[in-house]
Amino acid sequence: DKTFNATKNTAFDDTIDIVNVIAKCIGRVIINPITNAFYAVSSGAPKSPKGDLPYTPIVTVTTKLIKSPLGDLGVTISVSDNGPGIPQNVLDKIFQPFFTTKPTGQGTGLGLSLSYDIVKAHGGELKVETKEGEGSVFTIQLPVS
Repeated sequence: DKTFNATKNTAFDDTIDIVNVIAKCIGRVIINPITNAFYAVSSGAPKSPKGDLPYTPIVTVTTKLIKSPLGDLGVTISVSDNGPGIPQNVLDKIFQPFFTTKPTGQGTGLGLSLSYDIVKAHGGELKVETKEGEGSVFTIQLPVS
Protein backbone atom coordinates (compact mmCIF):
# COMPACT_ATOMS: atom_id res chain seq x y z
CA ASP A 1 0.00 0.00 0.00
CA LYS A 2 1.87 3.03 -1.27
CA THR A 3 -0.42 5.40 0.65
CA PHE A 4 0.53 3.95 4.04
CA ASN A 5 3.05 5.85 6.17
CA ALA A 6 4.41 4.96 9.58
CA THR A 7 7.10 6.21 11.89
CA LYS A 8 9.97 3.79 12.47
CA ASN A 9 12.08 4.36 15.56
CA THR A 10 15.23 2.54 16.57
CA ALA A 11 17.28 2.50 19.76
CA PHE A 12 20.28 0.21 19.50
CA ASP A 13 22.55 -0.49 22.46
CA ASP A 14 26.08 0.18 21.23
CA THR A 15 27.60 -1.83 24.10
CA ILE A 16 26.47 -5.09 22.51
CA ASP A 17 29.37 -7.01 21.05
CA ILE A 18 29.18 -10.10 18.85
CA VAL A 19 26.32 -12.48 19.63
CA ASN A 20 26.92 -16.08 18.56
CA VAL A 21 23.81 -16.95 16.48
CA ILE A 22 22.95 -18.31 13.07
CA ALA A 23 22.50 -14.93 11.39
CA LYS A 24 20.10 -15.99 8.63
CA CYS A 25 17.78 -17.67 11.12
CA ILE A 26 17.77 -14.86 13.66
CA GLY A 27 17.39 -12.35 10.82
CA ARG A 28 14.17 -14.10 9.81
CA VAL A 29 13.04 -14.11 13.43
CA ILE A 30 13.55 -10.36 13.73
CA ILE A 31 11.81 -9.59 10.42
CA ASN A 32 8.66 -11.48 11.49
CA PRO A 33 7.55 -9.26 14.41
CA ILE A 34 8.59 -6.15 12.47
CA THR A 35 6.40 -7.20 9.52
CA ASN A 36 3.56 -8.08 11.90
CA ALA A 37 3.90 -4.72 13.68
CA PHE A 38 3.61 -2.76 10.43
CA TYR A 39 0.61 -4.90 9.48
CA ALA A 40 -0.98 -4.18 12.89
CA VAL A 41 -0.53 -0.42 12.73
CA SER A 42 -1.83 -0.30 9.16
CA SER A 43 -5.04 -2.23 9.79
CA GLY A 44 -7.61 -1.29 12.36
CA ALA A 45 -5.29 1.01 14.25
CA PRO A 46 -6.70 2.71 17.32
CA LYS A 47 -7.50 6.39 17.42
CA SER A 48 -5.68 8.74 19.76
CA PRO A 49 -6.75 8.44 23.41
CA LYS A 50 -8.57 11.78 23.26
CA GLY A 51 -10.03 11.03 19.85
CA ASP A 52 -9.18 14.51 18.58
CA LEU A 53 -5.64 13.92 17.32
CA PRO A 54 -4.80 12.01 14.16
CA TYR A 55 -3.31 8.56 14.69
CA THR A 56 0.38 8.20 13.89
CA PRO A 57 1.40 4.56 13.39
CA ILE A 58 4.70 3.86 15.15
CA VAL A 59 6.93 0.79 15.13
CA THR A 60 10.02 0.79 17.37
CA VAL A 61 12.93 -1.65 17.37
CA THR A 62 15.31 -1.64 20.34
CA THR A 63 18.25 -3.73 21.45
CA LYS A 64 19.68 -3.93 24.94
CA LEU A 65 22.47 -5.79 26.69
CA ILE A 66 21.10 -7.44 29.83
CA LYS A 67 22.57 -9.25 32.82
CA SER A 68 20.69 -12.07 34.50
CA PRO A 69 20.53 -12.32 38.29
CA LEU A 70 23.25 -14.99 37.98
CA GLY A 71 25.50 -12.59 36.06
CA ASP A 72 25.03 -14.18 32.64
CA LEU A 73 24.93 -11.78 29.71
CA GLY A 74 22.15 -11.70 27.19
CA VAL A 75 20.67 -9.44 24.60
CA THR A 76 17.07 -8.40 24.04
CA ILE A 77 15.60 -7.31 20.75
CA SER A 78 12.19 -5.70 21.16
CA VAL A 79 9.69 -4.74 18.48
CA SER A 80 6.84 -2.57 19.70
CA ASP A 81 3.89 -0.96 17.97
CA ASN A 82 1.02 1.32 18.86
CA GLY A 83 -1.53 -0.73 16.94
CA PRO A 84 -4.77 -2.20 18.23
CA GLY A 85 -3.10 -4.84 20.43
CA ILE A 86 -3.82 -8.57 20.40
CA PRO A 87 -7.11 -9.84 21.82
CA GLN A 88 -6.74 -12.52 24.53
CA ASN A 89 -8.48 -15.21 22.45
CA VAL A 90 -5.89 -14.65 19.69
CA LEU A 91 -2.95 -14.23 22.07
CA ASP A 92 -3.38 -17.79 23.32
CA LYS A 93 -2.81 -19.14 19.78
CA ILE A 94 -0.21 -16.89 18.13
CA PHE A 95 2.70 -19.31 18.52
CA GLN A 96 0.72 -22.29 17.16
CA PRO A 97 1.66 -23.48 13.66
CA PHE A 98 -0.72 -22.37 10.89
CA PHE A 99 -2.63 -19.94 13.11
CA THR A 100 -3.14 -16.58 11.40
CA THR A 101 -5.48 -13.64 11.68
CA LYS A 102 -4.59 -12.43 8.20
CA PRO A 103 -6.91 -12.94 5.23
CA THR A 104 -6.37 -15.97 3.00
CA GLY A 105 -3.30 -15.51 0.84
CA GLN A 106 -1.70 -12.91 3.14
CA GLY A 107 -0.18 -15.18 5.77
CA THR A 108 0.56 -18.84 6.39
CA GLY A 109 0.52 -18.74 10.17
CA LEU A 110 4.05 -20.09 10.37
CA GLY A 111 6.05 -16.93 11.10
CA LEU A 112 5.67 -16.72 14.86
CA SER A 113 5.66 -20.49 15.32
CA LEU A 114 8.95 -20.89 13.45
CA SER A 115 10.40 -17.80 15.13
CA TYR A 116 9.56 -19.26 18.54
CA ASP A 117 11.28 -22.55 17.65
CA ILE A 118 14.37 -20.81 16.24
CA VAL A 119 14.78 -18.63 19.33
CA LYS A 120 14.38 -21.68 21.61
CA ALA A 121 17.01 -23.55 19.54
CA HIS A 122 19.38 -20.64 20.24
CA GLY A 123 18.75 -20.98 23.99
CA GLY A 124 16.53 -17.92 24.13
CA GLU A 125 12.94 -16.86 24.63
CA LEU A 126 10.32 -15.11 22.52
CA LYS A 127 7.73 -13.24 24.56
CA VAL A 128 4.83 -10.95 23.85
CA GLU A 129 3.13 -8.27 25.91
CA THR A 130 0.00 -6.59 24.63
CA LYS A 131 -2.79 -4.31 25.68
CA GLU A 132 -5.88 -4.04 23.54
CA GLY A 133 -6.21 -0.55 22.10
CA GLU A 134 -2.60 0.37 22.93
CA GLY A 135 -0.26 -1.97 21.07
CA SER A 136 2.09 -4.91 21.46
CA VAL A 137 5.72 -5.63 22.26
CA PHE A 138 7.51 -8.75 21.04
CA THR A 139 10.78 -9.39 22.87
CA ILE A 140 13.47 -11.79 21.75
CA GLN A 141 15.94 -12.72 24.49
CA LEU A 142 19.16 -14.43 23.46
CA PRO A 143 22.16 -15.52 25.52
CA VAL A 144 25.54 -14.00 24.75
CA SER A 145 28.18 -16.70 24.72
